[in-house]
Amino acid sequence: MTAWIDTHCHLDAPEFDADRSTVRAQAAAQGVCHCVIPAVERSNWDTVRTLAHQHGDSYALGIHPLYTGRAEEEDLQHLARYLEQHHADPRLVAIGEIGLDYFVPGLDPARQERFYRAQLQLARRFDLPVILHVRRSADKLLKGLRDLPVRGGIAHAFNGSLQQAQAFSALGFKLGFGGAVTYDRALQLRRLATELPGDALVLETDAPDIPPHWLYTTAAERAAGQAQGRNSPGELPGIAAVVAQLRGQPVEALAGSTRANALAALPRLKGLVADGQLSQGG
Repeated sequence: MTAWIDTHCHLDAPEFDADRSTVRAQAAAQGVCHCVIPAVERSNWDTVRTLAHQHGDSYALGIHPLYTGRAEEEDLQHLARYLEQHHADPRLVAIGEIGLDYFVPGLDPARQERFYRAQLQLARRFDLPVILHVRRSADKLLKGLRDLPVRGGIAHAFNGSLQQAQAFSALGFKLGFGGAVTYDRALQLRRLATELPGDALVLETDAPDIPPHWLYTTAAERAAGQAQGRNSPGELPGIAAVVAQLRGQPVEALAGSTRANALAALPRLKGLVADGQLSQGG
């Protein structure tokens, strides 16, 4: 079976509370051999670490830009102590999810940037890559990375220009593609998926968010009582099939290149590899 790595899956989200283990088992049955579970705030650091060990996956620790409004300044000190405590854990693979969001209204840009730069400093201190939230903020994120270079990572849910993509790649980052690329109207994103070199892409779901087109319901359908489909890591092979078709390459070739790219972006994943596949079990 083709083996996939979901480089961004919020398996700890409340949407999975009723059937989390089943969801993960179903994904494994679809060939998703490994998920990276990023944290979003202090309250879920323990949860993502526990889940990673429970399911044989990996995790990242950080403060998401959408949560900086309710984060305390002391949370950065707590993050440093938590990283010190768990730095030797082989399943801790990155600082994340961190970054900047200039799309959602009501967020303080200066506060976001303060948390972002402080966490880049932690990535440098602990020699870890970062998982970046990039939403109308690519140029500002790139400036931070040039000021405070880190050992690369992943630009999650990337939807910028080809020039911005190349700039992230030059700094050691891979670009995350997920459900958004499955929509016919996502012309720029689909063009990127075809133009970028094979060593630039990783695959992700961002589950339970960013559902692929086959799970999407319109506002009118939701008003009529039809529920929005919940994204899950088991959707990754379907997303990959779309990317492979866009790129004109066999699915197995895409699986191999994106696995290799994930290992390059998050080097600690290599310690979880056995016989070319990522090992299961805690």
